Amino acid sequence: MMTDTPILPATGQPTVALIGAGAVGLALVATLAHAGWGVTVCGARTPFDRLCLSEGRQTATYSVRHARTPEELGACTVVVLAVKAHQTEDVAHWLHAVNRPDVRVLVAQNGLEQRERLALHAPMAVGLPTVVYFNAERLAPGWTVLRRIGAVDVCLPQGASVQDVVMAMQQGGMRVTTAADMTTVVWTKLLANSAANPLTALSGRHTGVMREPEMIANARQIMTEVVQVGQAEGASLTAQNVEETIAWFQTIPPDSTTSMLQDRLAGRPLEYDAITGALVRAADRHGLDVPLNRFVLGLLSAIKPMQTS
Repeated sequence: MMTDTPILPATGQPTVALIGAGAVGLALVATLAHAGWGVTVCGARTPFDRLCLSEGRQTATYSVRHARTPEELGACTVVVLAVKAHQTEDVAHWLHAVNRPDVRVLVAQNGLEQRERLALHAPMAVGLPTVVYFNAERLAPGWTVLRRIGAVDVCLPQGASVQDVVMAMQQGGMRVTTAADMTTVVWTKLLANSAANPLTALSGRHTGVMREPEMIANARQIMTEVVQVGQAEGASLTAQNVEETIAWFQTIPPDSTTSMLQDRLAGRPLEYDAITGALVRAADRHGLDVPLNRFVLGLLSAIKPMQTS
Protein backbone atom coordinates (compact mmCIF):
# COMPACT_ATOMS: atom_id res chain seq x y z
CA MET A 1 0.00 0.00 0.00
CA MET A 2 1.36 3.40 -0.98
CA THR A 3 1.58 6.07 1.69
CA ASP A 4 3.00 9.56 2.20
CA THR A 5 4.05 8.73 5.78
CA PRO A 6 7.66 7.54 6.16
CA ILE A 7 7.88 3.80 6.78
CA LEU A 8 10.56 2.97 9.32
CA PRO A 9 12.55 -0.30 9.12
CA ALA A 10 11.94 -2.75 11.94
CA THR A 11 14.72 -3.30 14.43
CA GLY A 12 16.89 -6.29 13.55
CA GLN A 13 15.72 -6.40 9.95
CA PRO A 14 18.17 -6.88 7.05
CA THR A 15 19.76 -3.81 5.54
CA VAL A 16 20.75 -2.69 2.05
CA ALA A 17 23.54 -0.25 1.29
CA LEU A 18 23.03 1.89 -1.81
CA ILE A 19 26.08 3.05 -3.75
CA GLY A 20 24.74 5.40 -6.39
CA ALA A 21 21.57 7.24 -5.39
CA GLY A 22 20.32 7.78 -8.93
CA ALA A 23 16.91 6.88 -10.34
CA VAL A 24 17.49 3.13 -10.76
CA GLY A 25 19.27 2.61 -7.44
CA LEU A 26 16.59 4.48 -5.53
CA ALA A 27 13.85 2.40 -7.13
CA LEU A 28 15.59 -0.87 -6.30
CA VAL A 29 16.21 -0.10 -2.63
CA ALA A 30 12.73 1.41 -2.21
CA THR A 31 11.22 -2.00 -2.91
CA LEU A 32 13.45 -3.52 -0.22
CA ALA A 33 12.49 -0.72 2.16
CA HIS A 34 8.83 -1.51 1.49
CA ALA A 35 9.58 -5.08 2.59
CA GLY A 36 10.98 -3.77 5.88
CA TRP A 37 14.70 -3.62 5.08
CA GLY A 38 16.76 -0.76 6.43
CA VAL A 39 18.39 1.49 3.80
CA THR A 40 21.80 3.09 4.12
CA VAL A 41 22.78 5.59 1.42
CA CYS A 42 26.52 5.78 0.82
CA GLY A 43 27.99 9.23 0.31
CA ALA A 44 25.24 10.95 -1.70
CA ARG A 45 26.33 14.42 -2.83
CA THR A 46 23.07 15.90 -1.53
CA PRO A 47 21.82 14.08 1.58
CA PHE A 48 18.08 13.47 1.89
CA ASP A 49 16.09 12.47 4.96
CA ARG A 50 13.58 10.23 3.20
CA LEU A 51 13.38 8.04 0.13
CA CYS A 52 10.33 8.60 -2.10
CA LEU A 53 9.14 6.26 -4.84
CA SER A 54 6.34 7.48 -7.10
CA GLU A 55 4.36 5.32 -9.47
CA GLY A 56 1.32 6.75 -11.19
CA ARG A 57 -0.46 8.96 -8.69
CA GLN A 58 0.87 7.20 -5.60
CA THR A 59 4.03 7.88 -3.61
CA ALA A 60 5.61 5.77 -0.89
CA THR A 61 8.07 7.33 1.52
CA TYR A 62 10.71 5.49 3.55
CA SER A 63 13.24 6.38 6.21
CA VAL A 64 16.93 6.21 5.26
CA ARG A 65 20.27 6.42 6.98
CA HIS A 66 23.29 8.16 5.47
CA ALA A 67 26.89 7.03 5.72
CA ARG A 68 29.21 9.91 4.92
CA THR A 69 32.35 7.75 4.95
CA PRO A 70 33.02 4.03 4.51
CA GLU A 71 33.90 3.85 8.20
CA GLU A 72 30.30 4.80 9.04
CA LEU A 73 28.77 2.11 6.83
CA GLY A 74 28.68 -0.79 9.25
CA ALA A 75 27.28 -4.23 8.46
CA CYS A 76 24.83 -4.73 5.59
CA THR A 77 22.98 -7.69 4.15
CA VAL A 78 23.19 -6.63 0.50
CA VAL A 79 24.81 -3.82 -1.48
CA VAL A 80 23.24 -2.24 -4.57
CA LEU A 81 25.87 -0.77 -6.90
CA ALA A 82 23.94 1.55 -9.19
CA VAL A 83 26.45 4.09 -10.42
CA LYS A 84 27.06 4.01 -14.16
CA ALA A 85 29.87 1.75 -15.28
CA HIS A 86 32.34 4.55 -15.97
CA GLN A 87 31.74 5.95 -12.46
CA THR A 88 32.75 2.73 -10.68
CA GLU A 89 36.26 4.00 -10.02
CA ASP A 90 34.78 7.04 -8.27
CA VAL A 91 33.13 4.82 -5.63
CA ALA A 92 36.06 2.43 -5.20
CA HIS A 93 36.49 3.42 -1.54
CA TRP A 94 32.94 2.25 -0.80
CA LEU A 95 33.54 -1.04 -2.61
CA HIS A 96 36.74 -1.61 -0.64
CA ALA A 97 34.64 -1.30 2.51
CA VAL A 98 32.35 -4.17 1.45
CA ASN A 99 35.10 -6.44 0.16
CA ARG A 100 34.07 -9.49 2.18
CA PRO A 101 32.94 -12.97 1.07
CA ASP A 102 29.70 -12.63 3.03
CA VAL A 103 28.63 -9.50 1.09
CA ARG A 104 26.44 -9.77 -2.00
CA VAL A 105 26.60 -6.88 -4.46
CA LEU A 106 23.77 -6.36 -6.95
CA VAL A 107 25.56 -4.73 -9.89
CA ALA A 108 22.83 -2.73 -11.63
CA GLN A 109 24.85 -1.40 -14.55
CA ASN A 110 24.24 -1.45 -18.29
CA GLY A 111 26.41 -3.38 -20.68
CA LEU A 112 28.92 -6.13 -19.98
CA GLU A 113 31.77 -6.91 -17.54
CA GLN A 114 29.78 -6.24 -14.35
CA ARG A 115 31.61 -8.86 -12.29
CA GLU A 116 34.99 -7.82 -13.69
CA ARG A 117 34.50 -4.18 -12.70
CA LEU A 118 33.44 -5.13 -9.20
CA ALA A 119 36.37 -7.53 -8.79
CA LEU A 120 38.84 -4.71 -9.38
CA HIS A 121 37.79 -3.15 -6.06
CA ALA A 122 35.98 -5.89 -4.11
CA PRO A 123 37.30 -9.25 -5.32
CA MET A 124 35.98 -11.16 -2.30
CA ALA A 125 32.40 -9.88 -2.54
CA VAL A 126 29.82 -11.92 -4.44
CA GLY A 127 28.93 -10.00 -7.61
CA LEU A 128 25.40 -10.48 -8.94
CA PRO A 129 24.71 -8.95 -12.38
CA THR A 130 21.31 -7.29 -12.10
CA VAL A 131 19.44 -6.68 -15.33
CA VAL A 132 16.93 -3.85 -15.03
CA TYR A 133 14.04 -3.46 -17.47
CA PHE A 134 12.03 -0.69 -15.84
CA ASN A 135 12.43 3.00 -16.55
CA ALA A 136 13.09 5.40 -13.70
CA GLU A 137 13.53 9.15 -13.45
CA ARG A 138 14.99 11.02 -10.50
CA LEU A 139 12.98 14.14 -9.78
CA ALA A 140 15.05 15.33 -6.80
CA PRO A 141 17.59 13.90 -4.36
CA GLY A 142 15.95 10.83 -2.85
CA TRP A 143 12.86 10.97 -5.09
CA THR A 144 12.41 8.67 -8.09
CA VAL A 145 9.56 7.88 -10.45
CA LEU A 146 9.06 4.26 -11.54
CA ARG A 147 7.69 3.41 -14.99
CA ARG A 148 7.34 -0.25 -15.85
CA ILE A 149 8.12 -1.70 -19.28
CA GLY A 150 6.98 -5.20 -20.22
CA ALA A 151 6.16 -8.01 -17.83
CA VAL A 152 9.42 -8.16 -15.83
CA ASP A 153 11.17 -5.39 -13.89
CA VAL A 154 14.41 -7.09 -12.76
CA CYS A 155 16.29 -10.30 -13.48
CA LEU A 156 18.85 -11.80 -11.06
CA PRO A 157 21.05 -14.90 -11.31
CA GLN A 158 19.27 -18.03 -10.17
CA GLY A 159 20.43 -19.55 -6.90
CA ALA A 160 19.84 -19.86 -3.19
CA SER A 161 22.08 -16.86 -2.50
CA VAL A 162 19.49 -14.44 -3.87
CA GLN A 163 16.24 -15.96 -2.62
CA ASP A 164 15.86 -13.54 0.29
CA VAL A 165 16.46 -10.59 -2.01
CA VAL A 166 14.02 -11.88 -4.63
CA MET A 167 11.31 -12.50 -2.03
CA ALA A 168 11.80 -9.07 -0.45
CA MET A 169 11.73 -7.24 -3.78
CA GLN A 170 8.61 -9.12 -4.82
CA GLN A 171 7.03 -8.25 -1.48
CA GLY A 172 7.95 -4.65 -2.20
CA GLY A 173 6.12 -4.73 -5.52
CA MET A 174 8.95 -5.34 -7.96
CA ARG A 175 8.36 -8.00 -10.61
CA VAL A 176 11.54 -10.06 -10.24
CA THR A 177 12.60 -13.18 -12.09
CA THR A 178 15.75 -15.29 -11.91
CA ALA A 179 17.68 -17.01 -14.67
CA ALA A 180 20.13 -19.90 -14.74
CA ASP A 181 21.61 -18.55 -17.99
CA MET A 182 22.46 -14.95 -17.09
CA THR A 183 24.89 -14.79 -20.01
CA THR A 184 21.98 -14.91 -22.44
CA VAL A 185 19.95 -12.47 -20.33
CA VAL A 186 22.77 -9.92 -20.23
CA TRP A 187 23.52 -10.21 -23.95
CA THR A 188 19.84 -9.99 -24.86
CA LYS A 189 19.57 -6.73 -22.91
CA LEU A 190 22.76 -5.58 -24.66
CA LEU A 191 21.02 -5.90 -28.03
CA ALA A 192 18.70 -2.99 -27.28
CA ASN A 193 21.33 -0.94 -25.45
CA SER A 194 23.95 -1.38 -28.18
CA ALA A 195 21.65 0.19 -30.76
CA ALA A 196 19.28 2.60 -29.02
CA ASN A 197 21.77 4.25 -26.65
CA PRO A 198 24.49 5.11 -29.21
CA LEU A 199 22.12 6.00 -32.05
CA THR A 200 20.01 8.37 -29.97
CA ALA A 201 23.10 9.95 -28.41
CA LEU A 202 24.84 10.42 -31.77
CA SER A 203 21.73 11.76 -33.50
CA GLY A 204 20.67 13.89 -30.54
CA ARG A 205 17.11 12.64 -30.93
CA HIS A 206 14.57 10.79 -28.81
CA THR A 207 13.72 7.13 -29.30
CA GLY A 208 11.27 7.97 -32.07
CA VAL A 209 14.32 8.04 -34.33
CA MET A 210 14.46 4.25 -33.98
CA ARG A 211 11.32 4.02 -36.12
CA GLU A 212 12.93 5.57 -39.20
CA PRO A 213 14.02 3.16 -41.99
CA GLU A 214 17.63 4.33 -42.15
CA MET A 215 18.05 4.05 -38.39
CA ILE A 216 16.35 0.65 -38.32
CA ALA A 217 18.88 -0.57 -40.88
CA ASN A 218 21.76 0.72 -38.73
CA ALA A 219 20.27 -0.84 -35.61
CA ARG A 220 19.83 -4.18 -37.36
CA GLN A 221 23.48 -4.26 -38.43
CA ILE A 222 24.73 -3.21 -34.98
CA MET A 223 22.68 -5.93 -33.32
CA THR A 224 23.62 -8.56 -35.91
CA GLU A 225 27.23 -8.01 -34.92
CA VAL A 226 26.23 -8.27 -31.24
CA VAL A 227 24.54 -11.62 -31.89
CA GLN A 228 27.68 -12.98 -33.53
CA VAL A 229 29.89 -11.99 -30.59
CA GLY A 230 27.30 -13.03 -28.01
CA GLN A 231 27.14 -16.51 -29.53
CA ALA A 232 30.92 -16.77 -29.25
CA GLU A 233 30.59 -15.77 -25.57
CA GLY A 234 28.05 -18.53 -24.95
CA ALA A 235 24.79 -16.58 -25.24
CA SER A 236 21.81 -18.23 -26.93
CA LEU A 237 21.06 -15.47 -29.43
CA THR A 238 19.74 -15.67 -33.00
CA ALA A 239 18.61 -13.32 -35.75
CA GLN A 240 15.12 -13.63 -34.31
CA ASN A 241 16.27 -11.74 -31.22
CA VAL A 242 17.33 -8.88 -33.47
CA GLU A 243 13.94 -8.68 -35.15
CA GLU A 244 12.13 -8.89 -31.82
CA THR A 245 14.20 -5.99 -30.50
CA ILE A 246 13.49 -3.90 -33.61
CA ALA A 247 9.77 -4.61 -33.16
CA TRP A 248 10.07 -3.58 -29.50
CA PHE A 249 11.64 -0.25 -30.53
CA GLN A 250 8.42 0.53 -32.40
CA THR A 251 6.40 0.20 -29.18
CA ILE A 252 8.44 2.72 -27.19
CA PRO A 253 6.78 6.16 -26.91
CA PRO A 254 8.60 8.30 -29.51
CA ASP A 255 9.32 11.09 -27.03
CA SER A 256 11.14 8.72 -24.65
CA THR A 257 14.85 9.15 -24.09
CA THR A 258 17.82 6.94 -23.33
CA SER A 259 20.35 7.36 -20.54
CA MET A 260 23.13 8.02 -23.04
CA LEU A 261 21.15 10.75 -24.77
CA GLN A 262 20.34 12.32 -21.41
CA ASP A 263 24.02 12.35 -20.53
CA ARG A 264 25.03 13.87 -23.84
CA LEU A 265 22.42 16.62 -23.60
CA ALA A 266 23.62 17.36 -20.07
CA GLY A 267 27.26 17.41 -21.13
CA ARG A 268 28.15 14.44 -18.93
CA PRO A 269 30.53 11.56 -19.79
CA LEU A 270 28.84 8.81 -21.79
CA GLU A 271 28.46 5.20 -20.68
CA TYR A 272 29.72 3.79 -23.98
CA ASP A 273 32.68 1.75 -22.78
CA ALA A 274 30.58 -0.84 -20.91
CA ILE A 275 28.27 -1.20 -23.91
CA THR A 276 30.00 -0.70 -27.25
CA GLY A 277 33.54 -0.78 -25.88
CA ALA A 278 32.99 -4.08 -24.09
CA LEU A 279 31.36 -5.53 -27.21
CA VAL A 280 34.38 -4.61 -29.33
CA ARG A 281 36.76 -6.07 -26.74
CA ALA A 282 34.80 -9.33 -26.74
CA ALA A 283 34.89 -9.40 -30.55
CA ASP A 284 38.67 -8.94 -30.48
CA ARG A 285 39.04 -11.86 -28.08
CA HIS A 286 37.27 -14.11 -30.59
CA GLY A 287 38.83 -12.62 -33.71
CA LEU A 288 35.46 -11.39 -34.98
CA ASP A 289 34.86 -8.38 -37.21
CA VAL A 290 32.37 -5.79 -35.91
CA PRO A 291 32.94 -2.83 -38.26
CA LEU A 292 29.82 -0.81 -37.46
CA ASN A 293 30.20 -1.17 -33.69
CA ARG A 294 33.87 -0.23 -34.00
CA PHE A 295 32.89 2.85 -36.03
CA VAL A 296 30.24 3.81 -33.46
CA LEU A 297 32.78 3.36 -30.67
CA GLY A 298 35.13 5.77 -32.41
CA LEU A 299 32.40 8.39 -32.74
CA LEU A 300 31.27 8.04 -29.12
CA SER A 301 34.81 8.21 -27.75
CA ALA A 302 35.39 11.44 -29.68
CA ILE A 303 32.57 13.20 -27.82
CA LYS A 304 34.02 15.21 -24.97
CA PRO A 305 31.93 16.13 -21.91
CA MET A 306 31.33 19.80 -21.25
CA GLN A 307 33.81 21.43 -18.93
CA THR A 308 32.26 22.93 -15.83
CA SER A 309 33.86 25.69 -13.82
